[in-house]
Amino acid sequence: MQTSTDLKNLLSRIDRRGYPAYKDTKGAYQFPGYVLSIDHVQGDPFAAPSKLSVHIGGREAAFPPELYRSPCRRIALEDELVRRFGAQAGGASFRARGSGKSGLIAISRCCQEVLERTACRLDPNTGDILLRLEVGFPANGRTINARELEKILFELLPRCVESSLFYRNLDAKRLRAVADLAEDQQYIREMLPKLGLCAFVADGSILPRASGVSPLPMKGGVPFCSPAELRVTLELPHKGKLTGMGIKKGVTLIVGGGYHGKSTLLEALELGVYPHIAGDGREYVVTDSSAVKIRAEDGRSIRQTDISMFISDLPNGKDTVRFTTEDASGSTSQAANVVESIEAGASLLLIDEDTSATNFMVRDELMQRVIHREMEPITPFIDRIRELYDLHGISTVLVAGSSGAYFHIADHVIQMDRYLPREITALAKREAEAFPLREAPLTPAKLSAFDRRPKASPEYRSGERVKLKSLGRDGVSLNRETIDLRYLEQLTDGEQTAALGHCVLYAQRHLLDGRRTLREIVDELEALIERQGLAALCESRTNIPFLARPRRQEIFACFDRCRGLRL
Repeated sequence: MQTSTDLKNLLSRIDRRGYPAYKDTKGAYQFPGYVLSIDHVQGDPFAAPSKLSVHIGGREAAFPPELYRSPCRRIALEDELVRRFGAQAGGASFRARGSGKSGLIAISRCCQEVLERTACRLDPNTGDILLRLEVGFPANGRTINARELEKILFELLPRCVESSLFYRNLDAKRLRAVADLAEDQQYIREMLPKLGLCAFVADGSILPRASGVSPLPMKGGVPFCSPAELRVTLELPHKGKLTGMGIKKGVTLIVGGGYHGKSTLLEALELGVYPHIAGDGREYVVTDSSAVKIRAEDGRSIRQTDISMFISDLPNGKDTVRFTTEDASGSTSQAANVVESIEAGASLLLIDEDTSATNFMVRDELMQRVIHREMEPITPFIDRIRELYDLHGISTVLVAGSSGAYFHIADHVIQMDRYLPREITALAKREAEAFPLREAPLTPAKLSAFDRRPKASPEYRSGERVKLKSLGRDGVSLNRETIDLRYLEQLTDGEQTAALGHCVLYAQRHLLDGRRTLREIVDELEALIERQGLAALCESRTNIPFLARPRRQEIFACFDRCRGLRL
């Protein structure tokens, strides 16, 4: 390994040469207290920034093992280090000047949720820290400005590293609070099934967001207060006693007037599958980690999915047991979304009437009188919702604003009144008696065998170059194909969609052999990430992009929306 002095001498030699001479800097250099590795050098000052990594031994970093003794504490600590380094880098970025991206110092920009990322990896056995970052190597035009890079590597970057990655320079009380919060959140998640719950919303939570484009809590937002009938008290390992609303397994209906907080509650439950940072207002909103938000998705691609429990006997004779289309309707897309979520292991479905296909959700009495069941190929969700729970253990939380038909089959009805919940199950059931359901229950449907076995596409052969590009939270493109992920509402970070693209590419090259089922493929991807981290998905071991870990449910959903998937 070379020394920092070697790097300084090298920079002096290549100063004012053509930009490609920066390639000579690749390698690892020993700095005081850490190793700086220049892993990938950008081709010119206007290209994607260079990739660097900082390696700190466990003894030097000196973080107490109790801060990372479990996966949830470790990930929370990694997240805090990324946020801390990012704050420092923000002040140092572009202090060195030049053309294009010269002087940039950047790392992952973390959202309100705590996610496992390639940006930081702490070894639970040794305490070693690996931090990945990007730096724009300075140039004047396309001529190397080595003095400005020296300023970054020997002045600005060491300050960022020293103030954010060594335990001695950090707030020990804050770090402990971060790890303890993560452990409390994990404790709630583990308690949900033991208490017969699928979600928990703590009293005092602030659910409304600052705006439609801001994930920050609304200033002056109404604090959540659970109704007495649904109040649950937990004794957390660190916070101690915590009360809140427990949403029981089964069928739960959320109702209320417009703008009273129905969708706000559902959105909090959607993202309750992730831990949140302190101050978010939803730190103690915890949902079954397998929960999936279901909606209509007109125009999506569907590949050989068994939607026959909801749609059958189509007039054109099209097969709905292995249903395939390039342009799904609202009802067929929502039917496929339900079935695919079950394949992905969901035990809780989250549905908002506003984003659902009306004919998929319910058929009112007048429509039933005019169009008899034998003339309608769609079996509405209301006819299957009890079956999903009673026979298969899959709960549903449904926001309803216009149809009262679901009162008949709901186990619990919650009314949102000015952002405060009220338990009105008895009232709703009593009123529903005056409006009996007209159609008789159906014979239970058989669940799909889930035996889809995708094959690799020729264009993804090992050695063939594939252009992979993240499109933020909207999707990812692989060569000429764009996988549309806009309607996966539980994706919260563009780095998750980037990781999904790498999942598809890795599977195409290593796992899609026509013998493994899609479930087995996703199992292997998750096992790989668990063993080696997200970076194991990447073909290059040096040019590692910023990735955040998606759930298995979103990995399934990404494959399901891949139009080029061969089945």
